[in-house]
Amino acid sequence: MVYSKETIRRRGFDMIESQANLYGRLHGWLDGGAGEEYGIKMSRLIFLGCMAYLTIGLGQLVVGSVLEPMVHAYGVQYGDGGQLVMNQFLGGLAGTMAAPLLIGRIGRRGLLLASFLGMAMMEFIYMTQPEWGAMLAVAPLTGFCFGIIEALIGSLIISATGERANVAMSRLETFFGLGALIIPFAGAALIEAGQWKLAFGIVGALAAVTFVLWLTLWPTELLGARGDAHAGDGAGHGGGDASLAPGSSTPGRRWSGRAGRRYGLLLGCCALFFVVYVGMEMSFVHYLPSMLVQENGLSDASAALSISAFWVAMTLGRLISGQLADRIGGGMYLLLGSALGAACFLVMALSGGTTEMFVFSFIAGFAFSGLFAIGLVFTNRAVPGVTERTTSLLIACGLLGGAIMPKLIGWALDQYAVSTSRWLFFTFSAAMIAIVLAALALARRTSRSHTSSPSTAQ
Repeated sequence: MVYSKETIRRRGFDMIESQANLYGRLHGWLDGGAGEEYGIKMSRLIFLGCMAYLTIGLGQLVVGSVLEPMVHAYGVQYGDGGQLVMNQFLGGLAGTMAAPLLIGRIGRRGLLLASFLGMAMMEFIYMTQPEWGAMLAVAPLTGFCFGIIEALIGSLIISATGERANVAMSRLETFFGLGALIIPFAGAALIEAGQWKLAFGIVGALAAVTFVLWLTLWPTELLGARGDAHAGDGAGHGGGDASLAPGSSTPGRRWSGRAGRRYGLLLGCCALFFVVYVGMEMSFVHYLPSMLVQENGLSDASAALSISAFWVAMTLGRLISGQLADRIGGGMYLLLGSALGAACFLVMALSGGTTEMFVFSFIAGFAFSGLFAIGLVFTNRAVPGVTERTTSLLIACGLLGGAIMPKLIGWALDQYAVSTSRWLFFTFSAAMIAIVLAALALARRTSRSHTSSPSTAQ
């Protein structure tokens, strides 16, 4: 069939327009619906942030996906596996707390690139299956890199996106969940093939790729050559933050007197929420396969796939969590998500059947899908002006919980029946409800006090 020149030209234009519309939809999803000029500047940063969160999602969950064969290969107990997880999260805690200091010395760009490179190297060391003592020694170094990456990118995105922070952080968390979703499938396949060690190699390779992406696509126009510039046009879009100003090393705002105490209590409640939530989530995804092997008789590979139900729901939920939080409010989202999750863990504690564990793990994953991202944004809005330090503190508290609770759950699995661990999970989830209620009450009081007495902010 022969087409005229006009037909060929018209079809060519239609194809170009179709591709442009497809890019526009993807671009709008990444930047959360920002204006065209601002969105173009932000889309590269958010894309790089999504790749970083995909990488650390894989990295933080890879140990849990191969924990069962790893424990048997080394001849250690579940509590020893919990020690490995604890060491990694303690390293993450140190990295998160050290990030503000290191930023002032080597800049955001140098620090971020060094962290990706260090993460890749540590994962490749894991893959060689060194002695158990060496594994325990490498774990804090791996966590140190995780902590720096997560805190640094989180603070940049929250500050730069301003009013769209809920949506933007949900995008990043979606990619974290995607990484956590992929690794159980990869782990199960590698376990079946008798090559579970290669799971660490996959994470190391992705960390190396992400290092190259950040090296070559660094958004200089937003962050400056070293990352010392203000986070783009955030100030013009409701995202200004003195803590991200060039050379800033002190909070952009201080409170004194009664207002200071209220802000301190509110920040303390939010920090405690992150300790409990992240610790419980990390414990659940690390030990759910082992719980199903011990009590329900599943094979190692089948049990490794069990956490996929949780992470599928997590990933799906994060696609809508930002918009939902904007509609009903961040505080209400945290309360409803915590309540639904607690109900799921109650059913799992009472039953323990394989079907119930899969079904309610899925529902709990959906309920918890946005708690981390929305919790970060809620706290930064309730305690404004110190985004970088607040974000580092909250992520550090989450890492602290991720270090302590897996050790506790591993000990419980060694000493008691599996049902004891299931009731511990419900107890932690119920505590989250109480913490959110306290934070909401303090946020309302602080907001009323700040509105009526603006002079308290200095």
